[in-house]
Amino acid sequence: MANITVVGAGLAGAEAAWQLCERGHQVTLREMKPQKHSPAHQRDSFAELVCSNSLRSDRLENAVGLLKEELRALDSLILACADATRVPAGGALAVDREGFTQLVTKKLLSHKNLTYIPGEVEDIPDAPCIIATGPLTSGTLYERIGERVGAPLHFYDAAAPIVAKDSLDFSKVFAASRYGRGEDYLNCPMTKEEYFTFYHALITAETAQLHSFETPRVFEGCMPVEVMAKRGEMTLAYGPLKPVGLEVEGKMPFAVVQLRQDDAKGQLYNIVGFQTNLKFGEQKRVFSLIPGLQNAEFVRYGVMHRNSFLPSPGVLNWDYSLRSNPLICFAGQMTGVEGYVESASSGLMAALSLHEKLLGREPVDFTDQTAIGALGHYVSEYAGKDFQPMNVTFGIMAPAGQRFRGKQQKNLFLSQRALEQVKTCKSRLSAGI
Repeated sequence: MANITVVGAGLAGAEAAWQLCERGHQVTLREMKPQKHSPAHQRDSFAELVCSNSLRSDRLENAVGLLKEELRALDSLILACADATRVPAGGALAVDREGFTQLVTKKLLSHKNLTYIPGEVEDIPDAPCIIATGPLTSGTLYERIGERVGAPLHFYDAAAPIVAKDSLDFSKVFAASRYGRGEDYLNCPMTKEEYFTFYHALITAETAQLHSFETPRVFEGCMPVEVMAKRGEMTLAYGPLKPVGLEVEGKMPFAVVQLRQDDAKGQLYNIVGFQTNLKFGEQKRVFSLIPGLQNAEFVRYGVMHRNSFLPSPGVLNWDYSLRSNPLICFAGQMTGVEGYVESASSGLMAALSLHEKLLGREPVDFTDQTAIGALGHYVSEYAGKDFQPMNVTFGIMAPAGQRFRGKQQKNLFLSQRALEQVKTCKSRLSAGI
C-alpha cells in the first residue's frame, strides 16, 4: 500500500484520511492547528463545525438526507460520529458540536495507519495526496494552489450566535417542533408589533467591516439575517421566522424565532437562520429584542468570513482529482461543494478513487444517479459562466425518466434508485480489495 499525505483535518480531510487508513494505506495527516487557527476556527480538534451544528434533513425525500444514507452505506466516519453524537432536531440530524469533533479526532488519532503532523503546510505535497484545507485556505499554500489551477474564486458566509438555555425567559419561550412533531426546538413567538420593532432595529444595525471587498458576494445558504431582511419587510416572516406549523394557545403567532439544541446536555442553543455580520454589541442589542431573549447570555456571537473555492470545471475530474495529475486530489468546500455532508462526501469519493488508482484499477464512477456521484460531476462538468458552490439537490441528479403524481414520490424513487446504485458500486469496490 502507498504512503499518502492528506492536508487538512476538516470534515473532508478527516473522512479522506479515515477511508485511506481503513484500506491499509499509511496516511500522514497534516493540519495547521493547534499552532494556527483560521478566522472561523476556535477548537484544536478535527472536523470542527464552524457554523451550524445541523447536518440538515435526515429524510430520504430530501437530497441531503439521501446523501447521508449513501455515506452510511459506504461506512463514512463523519456520519458514524454524527449519528453517535446526535441531539434532538426534529427531522434533521444535528450533533453535539464538541462531542462530535472530539469523537472524530479520537478515532483518527487511534488508527494504526495514521501519522499526525501539526503545523502549516506551505506547498502542494508530492503525489499521491489529497488537499482538503477548506474554503479558508490562505498564505503560501493558497498562492501555490492558485499557480497550479488558476485564481480561486470566493464568496462570504456567516455563522449564527449561540445562547445559554438558562438565560432564556420561559414565560415567553415554548418547546415545540412544527406540525406537532415533538418538542425539539425552543420557540420565541412574536406579535406583529414585536416583529416590526425587531425588523427596523435589524436593518439599521451596524455591521462589522469586511476588509477584502466593499460589496462581497454572499452564499445564499448562509446569508446574514440582516442582508436577508433588507430584501423586504416580510422576507424574514416568510423565511426563517415563518410561524407555520406552530401555535400558541391555539393561534399561530405573527412570526417565530426558533432555537436549536447545540450540545448533548441541552445547555446551549443556536438561533436558527440568524447567521450575521453585525458587530457583537449590535447583536446583543438587536437580538435581545426577540421575546424571551431579553436577558440572553451569548456564549458565541455570530461571525462572517470569506470563503475561497477552486474554478473546478475544467480543472478537476468527477472524482475531485486534478486533470493535470490524477494522483493529486482536492476535497471539501474548496472544490465548490457546499455544506458539511457534501464536504465529507467529496473526501470519501476522492479517497475511494485514489485507492483504486494506486492499485492500478479504474476508479468506480458512482454516476449522477447517486447524490455522491452527482456532486462530483456537477463540480467538474458545470458548463455555465458563473460557477458557484452547490448544496446537493435532486436537480443535479439524473432525471427519473418517468412521471409521478407528486414531488415526494419522485424524490423517493430517485433515492431508492440511488441507494441501489451505491450498493452496486460498493460491491465492485469490495470485490477489488
